[in-house]
Amino acid sequence: MRKTLLGFALLLVICVGAYLRLRQPKAPIEIGFAGNRQVTLMSTTAQVREPVATVNFGDRLEVLQRFQDQVQVRTMTGITGWIAERDLLSADLWQKARDLETKVASLPVMARGHTKALTNMHISPGRDAPRLRQLNKAVPVELFARQPLEVPSAPRGLKSGDQEEAGAEPPQAKKEDWWLVQAKAPDQNAISGWLLGRFVQLDVPAPLPDYASTANMRIVAWFELSHVNDAAGKPKPQFLVLGTHGPEGQPCDFSMLRVYTWGTQRQRYETAFVESDVCGKLPLKLTKSEAAGSDVTFAFQDIGGAAPEERTYRMHQTIVRRVREDGKPAARKRH
Repeated sequence: MRKTLLGFALLLVICVGAYLRLRQPKAPIEIGFAGNRQVTLMSTTAQVREPVATVNFGDRLEVLQRFQDQVQVRTMTGITGWIAERDLLSADLWQKARDLETKVASLPVMARGHTKALTNMHISPGRDAPRLRQLNKAVPVELFARQPLEVPSAPRGLKSGDQEEAGAEPPQAKKEDWWLVQAKAPDQNAISGWLLGRFVQLDVPAPLPDYASTANMRIVAWFELSHVNDAAGKPKPQFLVLGTHGPEGQPCDFSMLRVYTWGTQRQRYETAFVESDVCGKLPLKLTKSEAAGSDVTFAFQDIGGAAPEERTYRMHQTIVRRVREDGKPAARKRH
């Protein structure tokens, strides 16, 4: 009897050990991150399947195996399921996205707008660059830098959701604008990346669009230089506007600038300064003081000459003049 019990105990230990060994979680082959606002894990790769869990953008996932364009992943809570490969960001791409976020944090905002349609955000400019995630329509974005690129002659390697980009270029387009932006969806943390320019609608404050249309100018960026009070005592911003002519893909980020100030006598905006012979490169550096009546300085690189040239301008009340490196006024041009 004693031998029987001992044998039974030994068999039980062997069975428990085998069970625990078989139950040990499968080691992941790599680590990835959820690459869309919400990603649904499915029970299988078959057509008949059901959702098992939902993860949010940036959630850490363990990759267990791949099958065609599907990836089996495991969440940090131990739930296993299948997702589309396009919804998975590699650890390397995720780190590049974090580095880009750090870079954007140090850049000044050039303009603000929102997405005009469902569009893809990329880690670098270009339709073939890895996609970070899709943005819905009407997502607010801040714009920091522009990069013109040749329009691809034929779309390559389209994935689901990329058809909008493939058909985005106008018939005669040679180059297209890409913008480095930071998207700020209400229910998500901010994320930075590159968007195709024509999928962004700038939220230009009134009445600047009307003034730009009169000047045949396509607005690229704008800044509030200072504020003055109107007849009712309401503060009115005074604007610096950067713009260009023609379609996107221009070699210059902007080719003209205008300053609009509030006229106290006529109680309307007036054109206080015009410069139309520049080939400006963003970002523009704006320096102003919080003290009322203080001068405002702005500067940018002009890349139109043989070598880049730093241009600096100073606004005193409603008077804007270009200044030299020594701070003295440059020769004034007639317009």
